[in-house]
Amino acid sequence: MAPMAEKRDYYEVLGVGRTADTKGIAAAYRKLALKYHPDSNPGDENAIERFKEAAEAYEVLSDAEKRSRYDQFGHAGVDGGAPHFGDVEDIFEAFSDIFGGGLFGDLFGGRRGRRRSRRGADLRCNVTLDLEEVAHGVRRTVQFERHSRCETCQGTGVRPGSSATTCRRCGGHGQITQSAGILRVQTTCPSCRGAGKVISDPCLNCHGSAFVSSIAKLTVAIPAGIEDGMRVRLAGEGDPSPEGGPPGDCYCIVSVRRHPLFQREGTSLILRIPISYSQAALGAMIHVPTLGGRDVLEIPRGTQSGEVFHMRGRGLPDPRGGSPGDLLVQTYVETPKKVSPRQEELLRELAELEKTDVTPHRKTFLEVLRNYFAPGTSSGSSEEGTQK
Repeated sequence: MAPMAEKRDYYEVLGVGRTADTKGIAAAYRKLALKYHPDSNPGDENAIERFKEAAEAYEVLSDAEKRSRYDQFGHAGVDGGAPHFGDVEDIFEAFSDIFGGGLFGDLFGGRRGRRRSRRGADLRCNVTLDLEEVAHGVRRTVQFERHSRCETCQGTGVRPGSSATTCRRCGGHGQITQSAGILRVQTTCPSCRGAGKVISDPCLNCHGSAFVSSIAKLTVAIPAGIEDGMRVRLAGEGDPSPEGGPPGDCYCIVSVRRHPLFQREGTSLILRIPISYSQAALGAMIHVPTLGGRDVLEIPRGTQSGEVFHMRGRGLPDPRGGSPGDLLVQTYVETPKKVSPRQEELLRELAELEKTDVTPHRKTFLEVLRNYFAPGTSSGSSEEGTQK
């Protein structure tokens, strides 16, 4: 069967509603996994594709963070985070907790005849960006703590000169089988924790864990337009597997600093900029800042306070490959707190033309004092008495 041209909705794949809880999603996946399991459909390529499709849907919807991004952005929201299983062995490895024991282990565990190794643990690191870096994309060096193989014991966990012994409880299989009526249930051996071997003389450097802590330094490419809280996956850069399986991944969590001028809404940027009364009334060409440098915006005659002008494509790139956003310039008319005598004279003339009432001109305190003590004027004048 050729690969499907377009991915189906993950909820549709599992046959559940968008309000389904985690238990409902897991139950739906188990049902489909049983139906399309390769052991139940030998040679059926269509069943294998459905098996992979169900596994991918379950991997996303069973993870709260991935499910939230999927609900908001669809498949684009989890690109790079959703798995693309090359073969069914990848699925059994990823979901060993489901297929490696319990009912699935009893029905299908004999197919492989061996215990599959677990992946290493996923790790995380953090990086903080300025909005200018978000606009263009950037490469950053990050460092984080992870485990590496102990060189003293060469990753065996055993003191040099000693060796591990086979676990007596599980016979080296790493799992034990318990019978309950007609069912057989496989679980991880509690004595060796699935390793199949027991270390009685551990390495002094790693204390038997086979790994030691180290600091990893990596250069990560942050795509342009990335949003606060998004993460960049560094495949295979997590902790190594304690059982010789593939390493985990490292996820670089991005934080974006607040900008002193611009407010972000998705790919759009919002800028509030003051204009004078004369610019609003008569129109003007004003300079406005953008993340790419200074630009010119035409303010038409009669612009009202709070009007918004769109500068197309001057926002942020779309990290999912869509069109770049706009710069939204919101103008507001700024009233000066101080005016020169000439400005006041002109404004009063304008008020008279508009037949608008304004506060009358007030004399300063010094002017009042000069008039008060002028010749022919006394503190007991009739004018003063009238004011009283």
